Amino acid sequence: MTDYAGFARFYDRIMGDRSEEVERIQSYIGRHRPLATSLLELGCGTGAILSGLAGGLAVTGLDRSPEMLAIAADRVPAAKLVQSDMTSFRLRVTFDVVICVFDTLNHLAKFDAWLELFDRVHDHLADGGLFIFDVNTTGRLRRLDGAPPYLDQFDGNLVLMTVQSVGDQLSLWETRIFEPQYEDIYRLHHERIHELGVPLHQIRAALADRFDLLEQESLDRSPVSDESDRVFFAFRRRAC
Repeated sequence: MTDYAGFARFYDRIMGDRSEEVERIQSYIGRHRPLATSLLELGCGTGAILSGLAGGLAVTGLDRSPEMLAIAADRVPAAKLVQSDMTSFRLRVTFDVVICVFDTLNHLAKFDAWLELFDRVHDHLADGGLFIFDVNTTGRLRRLDGAPPYLDQFDGNLVLMTVQSVGDQLSLWETRIFEPQYEDIYRLHHERIHELGVPLHQIRAALADRFDLLEQESLDRSPVSDESDRVFFAFRRRAC
């Protein structure tokens, strides 16, 4: 997994607005855990999602990157923030809701790491608590392989992003940010991010013993399949 050390201060401008993700999470909570009082976000990054949820919940964010967490601390001062790996953390508390969104789960490059994260989620959810997450599908990652580069500009910076398959359902996202220094001199920030595509049936099967599937939907609300772009899940932790 990447730590986004040099990428943190550019992250929000590149990723854009995340209000739709916040609204979707709120809708799941409203339908399935309306009395929730606590929430943990795995891979909270700069706190963009947490900031939209902090109003009605006691929120905790967990991330490996101190640079990302520093931004989150300024953005969401009410949040408790923890620097840790989302596959191995141990907190002495349980939550009503655990979320892992914006395809953060895909950043775990081996499925064994997904299973470790599922174990940590189970350990940190109250009985009946919600686990909400999304994934980039195998179909989307396959379609992005070798597609034309994504090119954008912001604040005078030039962004170039490419995606290519590196085998075994693993894709390499490379982001290059050219930051102007003076005249025609630019500073290059280069981030390499791997994403693992996992068939949806494999994800559901890995959770089936301990969680009940409540909802699954694609980004555009078309029928859910491995050819969808992004798929959102809401699971409930089964009582022991």
